[in-house]
Amino acid sequence: MKRVLITGAAGFLGSHLCDRFIREGMHVIAMDNLITGDLKNIEHLFANEHFEFYHQDVSKFIHIPGQLDYIMHFASPASPIDYLKIPIQTLKVGSLGIHNCLGLAKEKKARLMIASTSEVYGDPSVHPQPESYWGNVNPVGPRGVYDEAKRFQEAITMAYHTFHGVETRIVRIFNTYGPRMRLNDGRVLPAFIGQAIRGEDLTVFGDGSQTRSFCYVDDLVEGIYRLLMSDYASPVNIGNPDEITILDFAKEIIKLTGTSQKIIFKELPQDDPKQRRPDITLAKQLLQWEPKVHRSEGLRITYDYFKSLTADELNKVEHKDFDKYNRK
Repeated sequence: MKRVLITGAAGFLGSHLCDRFIREGMHVIAMDNLITGDLKNIEHLFANEHFEFYHQDVSKFIHIPGQLDYIMHFASPASPIDYLKIPIQTLKVGSLGIHNCLGLAKEKKARLMIASTSEVYGDPSVHPQPESYWGNVNPVGPRGVYDEAKRFQEAITMAYHTFHGVETRIVRIFNTYGPRMRLNDGRVLPAFIGQAIRGEDLTVFGDGSQTRSFCYVDDLVEGIYRLLMSDYASPVNIGNPDEITILDFAKEIIKLTGTSQKIIFKELPQDDPKQRRPDITLAKQLLQWEPKVHRSEGLRITYDYFKSLTADELNKVEHKDFDKYNRK
């Protein structure tokens, strides 16, 4: 039986990857320090004899006995609220964390995949964004702790690939959504749905003309799996090229939820990308992959998930322990 280590396993994407690898007949070793992850996302797997969980910070050390075939490094704060609250931990998991994972991959002769991001392109001057575009990133701006952590992660991964011969894969993930997202994590989709469910006005930053491209989580996981099983070591964009303005997206959410909230406008955050749309030509050619789930279908599934949450979960205050972690 193949064995896979997934860091950040209790997070949104990590938990869906755990499900996928279990379905593929692998033994899953899940790891998370639970700063932003939630055990509720993976508790349905605890009774499975081919699933085990380590409550551990990958930035400190990793020790996994026995063979490993694959390592998926998906541990990282991923929303602006997260990485603005815990910038040091964000940088550590993208540097010390990936260094530990690469060392383990080298020792175990395992194939390693890193979760990179469209944020490596920054506020892009090329649209849509192909993998050949080097980006427009402010390294000392508020988003720099996340953007540069991911860019460093790509660089050290390629160095281990070329110098040590470690098998590596790099997936550049664009905006993704679906069940198990944290409602109050600051990302646009759960923020809009949360505001609509609670009867609050929807907050649009800037004039709403900035664009995003949303990929449903099942489509993303399929692309990730195909890339892992390929023989391609350079970065690959995985995302949905169906682009929409934030203002139009807010209107879609109001229509979906059947609410009558107003849209209010606030100042655009510093370095917020004006455009975001993946060029997925490479993924189509290399992996025969493209997204299948239309946004209307994915949003309905996601909205039904959020509606199923309890009142306490809907009003949960995020980051209650961040001050403690941030002092370390």
